[in-house]
Amino acid sequence: MHSFHYHDGQLRCEGVDLAALAAEHGTPLYVYSAQTIRDHFRRLDAALAGVDHLICYAVKANSNLAVLDLLTRERAGFDIVSAGELFRVLKAGGKPECCTFAGVGKTRPEIEYALRQGILSFNVESEAELEMINAVASDLNRRAPVALRVNPDVAAGGHKYISTGKSENKFGVGLDRAFEVYRAASQMTHIRVRGLQMHIGSQITEAGPFAQAVEKVAPVAAELKREYGIEFFSVGGGLGIVYKSSLQSGQETWWDQAAGDPAPSLTVEQYAEAIVPTLAPLGLRILLEPGRFMVGNAGVLLTTVQYLKSSDSGKKFVIVDAGMNDLIRPALYQGYHEVVPVREPSPTDRREAADVVGPVCESGDFFAQARELPPLRQGELVALMSAGAYGFTMASNYNSRPLAAEVMVQGDQAQVVRERQALGDLIHGEKTLAS
Repeated sequence: MHSFHYHDGQLRCEGVDLAALAAEHGTPLYVYSAQTIRDHFRRLDAALAGVDHLICYAVKANSNLAVLDLLTRERAGFDIVSAGELFRVLKAGGKPECCTFAGVGKTRPEIEYALRQGILSFNVESEAELEMINAVASDLNRRAPVALRVNPDVAAGGHKYISTGKSENKFGVGLDRAFEVYRAASQMTHIRVRGLQMHIGSQITEAGPFAQAVEKVAPVAAELKREYGIEFFSVGGGLGIVYKSSLQSGQETWWDQAAGDPAPSLTVEQYAEAIVPTLAPLGLRILLEPGRFMVGNAGVLLTTVQYLKSSDSGKKFVIVDAGMNDLIRPALYQGYHEVVPVREPSPTDRREAADVVGPVCESGDFFAQARELPPLRQGELVALMSAGAYGFTMASNYNSRPLAAEVMVQGDQAQVVRERQALGDLIHGEKTLAS
């Protein structure tokens, strides 16, 4: 669910008119709903009431300080994958002891920084990494808390780039080697074995893969608790969202099928019902690492139609001022985003197939292809829906395009939470050659 709807013929975020935001701040413009983020966190938190748990928001989905601050106020933990993400969490008031550090390529400076801050745990992805963490901790005269990431070899569906739980993926170690690695870790003088972690992928819309993975790994967690006294079992994230909705005046309804992404029948309640019965008897704290679920449907990217064009073959193009540098998911993952006029279309409007494309000099710079759209005019505002996750965090300055501004809406109030880059920002830190 989300808080975007038509009211008096205009698309709103909560109580704020999106056309007014675009007029004030320009486009491209990311707009986020605080209400949606809070609602998603609270629903998941309530569904997991049957086990001691900590929801560690995956910062990579959307790392804006306002998002992190909002979740800090909800008493969330955080799943980070870089020193930069940890720095952001701390600046937003998050507690380092509620942060888990994931990723296959942690550097020595990152490990040092995280140790000094006192994070909850490193999610260790290889024996080589474990040895590095032990060496760095020894140099700092500290004991590093760790949880081994195990690979349950469960197929979770979705795009191959966001599948992480199969044996051919770069993440984690094989489940059959877990005890061997834990024995080695327990003998390292500057390692504190603290937990067990897994993560099977992203945008998963069925309970089955989650249940299967938990059932495979739970016996390992139980044995590790007996042998090494682990305190937590992190079951990862991956909860999918709906990328296709039908917006109507004052409400939203979900379609049964979406182009490119099936509408999930999985609710947070069904997710909890699938995994809690297996997890509860372990007596361990359960960590979760949702990202997309928290913020995906909480954000839109507003963009303005620059030109309408028809090719000699009759193909129609809607050229907008946002580009793949602003939102790369369609080009990278073939990700689907609804293209919604900010001015509410009439039910009688005749729809026509068109490609929605940006100004970047790449044929892959598109947001929709052969999409049936209501009539759009030059200068009209459209919203690219469900852009709150992996939108701005994956944005770039490609083609020397300044990064978009970001706005957070709370009720009838809107606040700029990141200023639009100016042209001068594009060359900040650069220098010409000395003569």
